[in-house]
Amino acid sequence: MNVKVRFALFFAVMGPGIVTAFADNDAGGIATYAAAGAKYGYSLIFTMLISTVLLAIAQEISARTGAVTGRGLSDLIRENYGVKWTFFAMSVLLIANLGTTASEFSGIATSFEIFGVSKYLSVPAMAFIVWWLVIKTDYGKMEKILLVLCLTFFSYVISGIMVHPPWPQVFVQSVTPNFSGTPAFLLMAIGVIGTTITPWGQFYVQSSVVDKGITAKDYRYTRWDVLIGTFFTGFIAFFIIVSTAATLFANKIPIETAKDVALALKPLAGEYATFLFAFGLLGASMLAAFVLPLSTAYAVCEAFGFEHGISKSRKEAPVFFGLYTVLIVLGAAIVLWPNLSLYHVMLTTQVVNGVLLPPILIFMVLIASKKSIMGDYVNTRFFNIIAWTFTFLLVSLTLLLLLSTLFPEFVSIIFGFFGL
Repeated sequence: MNVKVRFALFFAVMGPGIVTAFADNDAGGIATYAAAGAKYGYSLIFTMLISTVLLAIAQEISARTGAVTGRGLSDLIRENYGVKWTFFAMSVLLIANLGTTASEFSGIATSFEIFGVSKYLSVPAMAFIVWWLVIKTDYGKMEKILLVLCLTFFSYVISGIMVHPPWPQVFVQSVTPNFSGTPAFLLMAIGVIGTTITPWGQFYVQSSVVDKGITAKDYRYTRWDVLIGTFFTGFIAFFIIVSTAATLFANKIPIETAKDVALALKPLAGEYATFLFAFGLLGASMLAAFVLPLSTAYAVCEAFGFEHGISKSRKEAPVFFGLYTVLIVLGAAIVLWPNLSLYHVMLTTQVVNGVLLPPILIFMVLIASKKSIMGDYVNTRFFNIIAWTFTFLLVSLTLLLLLSTLFPEFVSIIFGFFGL
């Protein structure tokens, strides 16, 4: 097979891995990376590189399982582990994704406010566009729209270059493990990893592989799709951390939200840096606002046997499009609700995601390890060792993040006991 044919096949299957990986850098992710750079400079870049490796492993397992079985993750969980576990996973996923969808519309509102547009205009308009495009298009056209939105993330690369960071120092710290014993640093490091790998991402990449019709014979090209996507996820996160470390950390400017970051960049790096950051936030939030409700609709319909798929008509898949519509409406309404603390919405979502991620990761590795399901594409012994090691590490970090959110005093006592 010549090179041209291989590239043609790659571009034919490209999409699920790249879209899912980019969508992981959503509004909450951008805020986390920005806070990491603003508070700790370049110290957490190495941690971000670890999270990129973890993401690659998780996404590869999900995409491979979808290509080999032709079925979504929730469908396989129901068949292999029963209705009770499936109902638990879907209930928690529904709550978590509603909160995360609200945070994406919050990111849309924030980016438009930086450009001087009220959220009471921007959020309803963008919510309608997101809903209408999915309702009126098929999978192929929808994927092209999502891939175009992925390009907006490169505004962070331009912004990172514009602030003229000390590149020798950046590169040295990128490959040097940094560790601080303070609970705040450890929890920020856990947050950087936790915001990269999400439960909904695993459901979405597997469902989109199935919806696109990718099979085992095409999987070697889909693997590259996954790996390229995860590379650029880490690449974009790298520049977000660099841009805030070189400006906000260097000048000791405190920030709490993504809007704070964008506005703080203006006197330090110029108005264009602020606009680029806001533009990137808008693109990231729009992409995730598409993907989050779709991920939920896919997972729930797969779990309970309803027709699903973007290319289906509303008559063919009423539950799929109905659930998608409800999530869009509720997510936008939460952001517009007066006097509601979006901080508490995001905090609750983080806790719920923390509850859901460990069992989902375990289910994924268990399913991919079954030869009766995966055939020749089953996890090798060596890959299983790697997968279980990283799963154990990620589960431990996620549980620690969950404990720190619910019982911060308890976690501080533990760190103090071990001399951290």
